[in-house]
Amino acid sequence: MAKPSDTPHCSFCGKPNNLVGKLIAGPDGVNICDECVAICDQLISRDKGAAKPGAPAAKKTGPAEAPAAAPAEPPKPIRLIPPGEIMRTLDDFVIGQEQAKKVLSVAVYNHYKRLKGRLEGVQPAPEFGEDLAPVEVEKSNILLIGPTGSGKTLLARTLARTLDVPFAIADATTVTEAGYVGEDVETIVLRLLQAAGGDVKRCETGIIYIDEIDKLALKGDSAHLSRNLGHGVQHALLKILEGTLCNVPPQGGRKHPEQQYIQVDTSNILFICGGAFSGIEKTVGSRINNKFVGFDIATETGDHLSAEQIMANLQPEDLFQFGLIPEFVGRLPIASVLGELRQEDLERVLVETKNALTKQYRKLFAMENVRLTFEHEALSAIAKKALELKTGARGLRSIMEKMMLETMYDLPNHPGTAEVVITAACVEGREPPRLIPADGK
Repeated sequence: MAKPSDTPHCSFCGKPNNLVGKLIAGPDGVNICDECVAICDQLISRDKGAAKPGAPAAKKTGPAEAPAAAPAEPPKPIRLIPPGEIMRTLDDFVIGQEQAKKVLSVAVYNHYKRLKGRLEGVQPAPEFGEDLAPVEVEKSNILLIGPTGSGKTLLARTLARTLDVPFAIADATTVTEAGYVGEDVETIVLRLLQAAGGDVKRCETGIIYIDEIDKLALKGDSAHLSRNLGHGVQHALLKILEGTLCNVPPQGGRKHPEQQYIQVDTSNILFICGGAFSGIEKTVGSRINNKFVGFDIATETGDHLSAEQIMANLQPEDLFQFGLIPEFVGRLPIASVLGELRQEDLERVLVETKNALTKQYRKLFAMENVRLTFEHEALSAIAKKALELKTGARGLRSIMEKMMLETMYDLPNHPGTAEVVITAACVEGREPPRLIPADGK
């Protein structure tokens, strides 16, 4: 049997010729297999950037860099919208939550005013104080606390749409600290980079909403005795929230040493973290010596404190006791509490918002030349049913879909229908919607 050194083998990976498809011989006994050739080709293509098929090699100029690092056009100037105008836009999409909308409007206005000063060199006039020129305004991220379906995600998405900036949503429960199975914290920034079309400069002025942030809280009084993954993720998020130059893997997934990264500065990215924080009302209530009922706080006389009053009573120590580490809470200086939507709020959500569910269904029916009518009692029944599900505004669509299923299935088979009427009995399942033909009979 021949010695391994006498057998033709790849000088790069060491595989013998019988384990590779093709072995290419070179001078002085140096060989390379087809697999190593393919790997080398991928490395060279990645370093030079993706080129269009058939493009001449002479057009590949400049240093090797990731395709997303060079924006196709100059960044858009930062658009400053007054808080009052932001508030009015939020009113079109979100019912109630007046205090939360006011807090967000002011915080977002100040954030982009700060950005305009940093990126465009806008400074206050000298008569306001020459000592203000070197002052650097720090970033203020936002924490939204409220039950499911209260409008946290919708508020963040509406803000991004109003300001015309990239927006990304991430789930804190899918993120793990380095060394564990799951997504790295840099994946959160990758989603924003993708929303910006690969434009790094535009990405660095966007908004990231991190949902389910309360799931990272430490559980139990003796959390330090055992490994807590949420604790590690909170520490991993600290630098990104505060502002750092993070290495983002272009294709996502886990990072490895030989991978090429895109560097994104998070100093100007606004982070909005949201969570239900179920049970924190008990912590606030016990601290102010009040009873608590649901997401409201009841005083000893039985009066209920509003969401605005809860926000006024919420203190950082309440979040510490819930399980967030002080360093993490310190990077979310602006906190706002959203109240649970009541029946009258849900009824307004159905009809008053710009993309109200009843308007969406009316448009679907109008495409078939059919008028869709909701009786007031039907709207009340839908809102009451959503309250029973305890899913807030999210429960409205599932109720509507289930209620309208048979009608939308049968409607194309009744071309003479001119109007469909939804009653309270339809919502309760006691009778189908009324189909009124064109002749009115």
